[in-house]
Amino acid sequence: MTKKKKKTGNRYGLQAITLCISTAMVLILLGMVVFSVLTAQNLSSYVKENLTVTMMLSDDMTNPEAKQLTADLYKLPYINKVNFISKEQVLKEQTAAMGTDPSEFIGTNPFVGSMEVQLKADYANSDSLKWISKSLKANKKVTDVTYPQDLMDSVNYNLQRINIVLLALAVLLTFVSFSLISNTVRLGMYARRFSIHTMKLVGASWGFIRRPFLRNAMGLGFLAAVIADCVLTGGIYALYTYEPDVMVVLTWQVMAITGGAVLLFGLLITLFCAWLSVNKFLRMKAGDLYKI
Repeated sequence: MTKKKKKTGNRYGLQAITLCISTAMVLILLGMVVFSVLTAQNLSSYVKENLTVTMMLSDDMTNPEAKQLTADLYKLPYINKVNFISKEQVLKEQTAAMGTDPSEFIGTNPFVGSMEVQLKADYANSDSLKWISKSLKANKKVTDVTYPQDLMDSVNYNLQRINIVLLALAVLLTFVSFSLISNTVRLGMYARRFSIHTMKLVGASWGFIRRPFLRNAMGLGFLAAVIADCVLTGGIYALYTYEPDVMVVLTWQVMAITGGAVLLFGLLITLFCAWLSVNKFLRMKAGDLYKI
């Protein structure tokens, strides 16, 4: 009798380990997709906010007027950053590049000042830039407004395609994950189907029978989620060690949301799968248990 109980306990322990490892592997894949989606969104914002809109200033604009214009621009809701480049600075840079001072031949500074404006990510698209450009040109001291239209359209188009692919992959992986974890949980329940039927025969309520199975499933789901989070954390640290600049788009919010999503998914899906599996065997009659 003791040997039989020990053998049964070992079998259940092996099933629990298998379920934990299988669930952890699936959660790692799901976490990678969530991580990729969130990082892609941050990358999209980063790229858009680094696209430059150039405002060419009139020759008679003084530096104090330019500083006042800079302050006024920062008050606008769509402005993220403004960099004023004076005509004296342009002359200095061109002199260093050409090796000679053009003003010595012309008698005056032939260059004009400009402002490099970076917009907030929500406004860095073609539709918004049309009316923003008109708004900036309304200032009499602004002679022209230019921006890389083709580059901006290409960035928006490619980022949109990447987001669609990642979202589709996330939905597909969610269904695959549910199927794999559900089958693994069902196999564990299958081995204990006679125990479930015995408890039902002695008068135990369905809720009483379900409770330990659901509790064990949540415990395994939590452990699997912790393992998955640890693996993902190790991968992120390795990525940071290889390329520290990745932290520009890889924020703490991304890591927190990814870890929380993995933990929540691990708990909910194992709980739900265990609930379905236990109910399936609870509804079966004694004769049906031998046919599956």
